[in-house]
Amino acid sequence: MNSPHADPSGSSRLTVPFHGQPANAPQGGMPPAGAQDGVAPQNPQQHAPGNAPYPAPPPNAPYPAMQQQPQQYGGAQQQGSAAPAVMAEGVSKVYGAGDAAVHALRGVSVGFARGAFTAIMGPSGSGKSTLMHCLAGLDTVSEGRVRLGDADITGMSDKQLTMLRRDRVGFVFQAFNLLPTLTAEQNIRLPLELAGRKADAGWFDHVIDVVGLRDRLRHRPSELSGGQQQRVACARALVARPDVIFADEPTGNLDSRAGAEVLGFLRASVREMGQTIVMVTHDPVAASYADRVVFLRDGRTVSEILRPTPDTVLDRLKSLGG
Repeated sequence: MNSPHADPSGSSRLTVPFHGQPANAPQGGMPPAGAQDGVAPQNPQQHAPGNAPYPAPPPNAPYPAMQQQPQQYGGAQQQGSAAPAVMAEGVSKVYGAGDAAVHALRGVSVGFARGAFTAIMGPSGSGKSTLMHCLAGLDTVSEGRVRLGDADITGMSDKQLTMLRRDRVGFVFQAFNLLPTLTAEQNIRLPLELAGRKADAGWFDHVIDVVGLRDRLRHRPSELSGGQQQRVACARALVARPDVIFADEPTGNLDSRAGAEVLGFLRASVREMGQTIVMVTHDPVAASYADRVVFLRDGRTVSEILRPTPDTVLDRLKSLGG
């Protein structure tokens, strides 16, 4: 397996192994709500570097089957593997001009595999949130290209980007962004209704059962716990069957139990539903739920870890000055 490295030319290009479609989910389905979505009980501080109060996933947690084929992202030929779900090719982002210019991203080239859970990390100001916003079509790039599947979104109009985000992208934010006057079910169905689409009944039921909200569908957000509200947000993103779900600090407003439940659910959505998730986080424990962690520093991708643990992530962050 090739080690990732930064391109000596100064652009931020990684040589990374490509993750294939996950294997069939383990038998038995999801544990009931309150069982922390399969996270084994343990001392909440045992693997909690920094200020993360919730437990890491158990060391024997199942991982999807991966095709560990060296892959040069950023436009190079992809042999023997499917195209990534989303990728950046030589992406730079500059805010302002002249002496006031801020280079948030500097020639970033990186791909995110289908059916995998990837975390993006880095010190404050490294460009991780900017990268996610550019990948999701929430912000424009100054140079380079962003591809979502077979679509080059770089030159799309605002209307085209709105339709793309509506039809092919899901979002889970730190703030739950639920409408307080609607029930959980109405919040989950709202994006599809605004798009003039109906949820597939079988798929809707499956999502609701996986997130453990069957007995909370008629409740309004004020009647739900923080973890339940975030699971409503996750279900809202999943029910439309997006190509990619982007999660921006999804556990930032949650306590230890709720954080573990939401992270366990996000991981289960990859294992059991084949969903693609890209998550920005500052927390090594949250990142350990992912299959892969990509690290940024000073607007460049500098390294990555496969099958991360809280300790390996924390050590890498320390080496980057995080």
